Amino acid sequence: MLSSLQTRGGPYASTAAGMGGVPTIIPDVPICAVFLALYITFAATNMTILQKNRRRRHKFVMSGMLFGFCMARITTLVLRIAWANRPHNIRLAIAAGILVNAGVLLAYIINFILAQRILRSKQPHIGWHPIMRQGSKLLYVLILGALVMVITATVVSFYTLDQYTRSQCRDVQLAAMTYFLVFTCLPLVQVMIAFILPRSPREESFGQGGPTSKAAIVTLSSCLCILIAGFKAGANWSPPRPVTNPSWFDSKACFYVFNFMLEIMILCLLTFSRFDRRFHIPNGSTQPGDYSRPVLHRDSENDQSQLHEWKESNFAQS
Repeated sequence: MLSSLQTRGGPYASTAAGMGGVPTIIPDVPICAVFLALYITFAATNMTILQKNRRRRHKFVMSGMLFGFCMARITTLVLRIAWANRPHNIRLAIAAGILVNAGVLLAYIINFILAQRILRSKQPHIGWHPIMRQGSKLLYVLILGALVMVITATVVSFYTLDQYTRSQCRDVQLAAMTYFLVFTCLPLVQVMIAFILPRSPREESFGQGGPTSKAAIVTLSSCLCILIAGFKAGANWSPPRPVTNPSWFDSKACFYVFNFMLEIMILCLLTFSRFDRRFHIPNGSTQPGDYSRPVLHRDSENDQSQLHEWKESNFAQS
């Protein structure tokens, strides 16, 4: 059997225990079905919010990102249900494992953007600084690169029996997981800078609600993301255990709690708090002062009047 697999060149079943283990009909399929229904509900809700906002010229792309996050998780759960029905299909296992790590990155990025808006409103001279702007772009490139690293290393590790190659793939995965954890901590750093430093005379307001409520939403959402990323990083950094003797963090309970349950909590927090209203900024904001620019709605005549008054006010202040 082994010689046949070697001739084909894989994929080969992993000999190390993984998070959640191999799914089975009971209990995995019923649990996945419940989470599947929840993600479908949130996908429909956020798409509805996105379309309603679009019709009234209230652009908020992150509602679309939450929809994409939900769709990625729907695909993940469908693959896991399929894997439970075909437990020896290694290709299904590879696809399901990749999507478990990939889907949540959208939530990490959303938290970073929300925290960035708080920083730019509270401390415009820092938030809009060229170094911060270019640094943010670099972080996005790195998280995309880390995702590519995880996918590549995961696939390669299933298609080789060479222990050195598998060891190198594991090192790549650890580096990427560690970066994901660091990235999830950055929103908290931005919020702390925004509130700890002395109040800026150029402070701006944006969206609905006060800065404290916005900071509370970002902080709680970031803490949940840190818990998810921290658990994954800790589990991966632990010495590999044989598939016949998994550790406690490889259990199905930990898998569903530290992945899907915490993600549902993030979706509840962002969706039900109407973050599309609280964190909305005028379209085309690219510099200090743009957050105070009037938001254009359907009444174009009134919009132009407000925009003209705002420009005159800014010109007088300068």
